[in-house]
Amino acid sequence: MVKLQEVYKTFKGKKGIIKAVNGVSFEAAPGEIFGLLGPNGAGKTTTLRLISTLLKPDSGKVNVFGYDTVKNAREVRMRIGFLTSDMKLSGNLSPRELMYFFGDLNHIDRAIVSSRIDTLTDYLGMHDFLDERVSKLSTGMKQKAAIAVSLIHDPEVIVFDEPTNGLDIITARTVTEIIKDFRKQGKTVIISTHVMSVAEKLCDRVGIILNGRLVENDRLEELYKKYNSNDLEDIFFAVAEKEGELANA
Repeated sequence: MVKLQEVYKTFKGKKGIIKAVNGVSFEAAPGEIFGLLGPNGAGKTTTLRLISTLLKPDSGKVNVFGYDTVKNAREVRMRIGFLTSDMKLSGNLSPRELMYFFGDLNHIDRAIVSSRIDTLTDYLGMHDFLDERVSKLSTGMKQKAAIAVSLIHDPEVIVFDEPTNGLDIITARTVTEIIKDFRKQGKTVIISTHVMSVAEKLCDRVGIILNGRLVENDRLEELYKKYNSNDLEDIFFAVAEKEGELANA
């Protein structure tokens, strides 16, 4: 279970204080995919970084399976796999070597890491490039390698920031199927996206974030009923119009 309670995070910008996350509260449960939806700059990535201990909230609380992300950051990191769009794999190491490296960082016995590498290689279809230099890999191969690195410690919570961004249609389909499989395994999955079709295919529960505020948070089918629409994009624009965001666009 991931739980946020009245979380705030501000940054200093050229035009003054930016309220990146403004009183956000939500829960994501095991066996569920929670989607955080919003345009670029809405606060999605900042929220995920707060959950993943990369940032500390100004106020409010973030808990991961009962562990506070500030007071118990190490325990939280042991339970989270975070794949961010900023994770650019490059250099001369192979996916296998990267998985060993990140296994060492997580203080996992090498025999266990070796077994998990075999499992992840089968799971992600990485046999053909497992020992190739990352610098020589295609975008899709790098994405699979990044997923493997994020999962090497077998986390209970999986956080993906724009999981299909920049991928071709075949690799994007593979990634979405992998995310669905995490749900079947009982993992807690949180994704951010601005692509409504991705959210419709994957998410059980959806939170719409605009200018740092979570303005909707409900199960997907309940949002369909509330807005009398089966199109999430139409619902998003209805919410944005209600919040006055379209007038500011």
